Amino acid sequence: MSIKGNIGEWSEIYTLLKVLSDENLYAGGESLEKLKDVVYPVLKVLRTESTGEFEYSLNQNVVFITSNGNKLLDLPVTEFAKKAQKTLKKILENKKQKNTTFSIPEIESFMRQIHCKSLKASSSQKTDITIVIHDEKTNQQPVLGFSIKSQLGNPSTLLNAGKATNFKYKVQGLSNTQILEVNAIENPKKLLKRVSKIKELGGTFEFERIINNVFSNNLILIDSLLPKIVSEIVLNFYSTNSSTLTDLVDELEELNPIGFDKQNKHLFYTYKVKKMLTDIALGLTPAKVWTGKYDATGGYLIVKDDGELLCYHLYNKNAFEDYLFSNTKLDTASTSRYDFGELYQESGNVYFNLNFQIRFLR
Repeated sequence: MSIKGNIGEWSEIYTLLKVLSDENLYAGGESLEKLKDVVYPVLKVLRTESTGEFEYSLNQNVVFITSNGNKLLDLPVTEFAKKAQKTLKKILENKKQKNTTFSIPEIESFMRQIHCKSLKASSSQKTDITIVIHDEKTNQQPVLGFSIKSQLGNPSTLLNAGKATNFKYKVQGLSNTQILEVNAIENPKKLLKRVSKIKELGGTFEFERIINNVFSNNLILIDSLLPKIVSEIVLNFYSTNSSTLTDLVDELEELNPIGFDKQNKHLFYTYKVKKMLTDIALGLTPAKVWTGKYDATGGYLIVKDDGELLCYHLYNKNAFEDYLFSNTKLDTASTSRYDFGELYQESGNVYFNLNFQIRFLR
């Protein structure tokens, strides 16, 4: 029976083959450029399959495959390079043909040969691939887990939308007739139009709370002012044409709605938002209590649209934070599915919910 998968799933096999054929991990910069002076030699890749634990060790341009200390196979690195290129070619062909799922028979045969039974490695963690590197600066051999983010397919989300990510604002200054007028606005940009109309009619927005108490406290755990800061970002997103985190946070740095002491040009908003993005990337979800303990992932391996691999890891914390900050944007989810974007009355007050969703730019 042939193995079928989507672009993201085939990207995981591509990454395994590419890492072993490159024999090095290259760190990436905030603009997805390769940092040529930050290179980590790959010693081995660890993979868990339903049939057991496997090690793919590199030594003198040969990949040695072992399980439980027993050598199973050795193949030249060039074989992995050829198969990586073949996989990339087939992924791009199927993308062009708009095939959502597809098989690659030649690669399936090679997968069986190297003891890969499935496209995704078995794991209870978010880790898609585990790599042992050699850090030449410290002479250590850390085991690094990565989540694979492929740009070969559609941009993925960093923070998924849900009712738990709704922000509640009190709206003052509108009559009942005006409330009906705002809610009657229906077009592809209805949220921007509704927020604009509320302001045009003299209405004001005041952040009340995050609908979900767990998500609110998760943000407070990172920084007590984050719910208020994010509420400003979300409102600005639905009030302007800005969508990237860099633009939205730059606007906050300029407006300074919290009233931070900016005389020494501290980037308060940028710093706090970067911390939030890192925690979201490494385990924080809206509806589950966040303890601050990062999952086993620890970083991302990016498959660029040309097949190049770049690594971002807590091991290089600043580069990881800069990547997340410079490559994400806010996105609009379904208003009907997640129950936001309409004025409503509750306990004598008028409210308007807006949703918070973060997506990668590519």
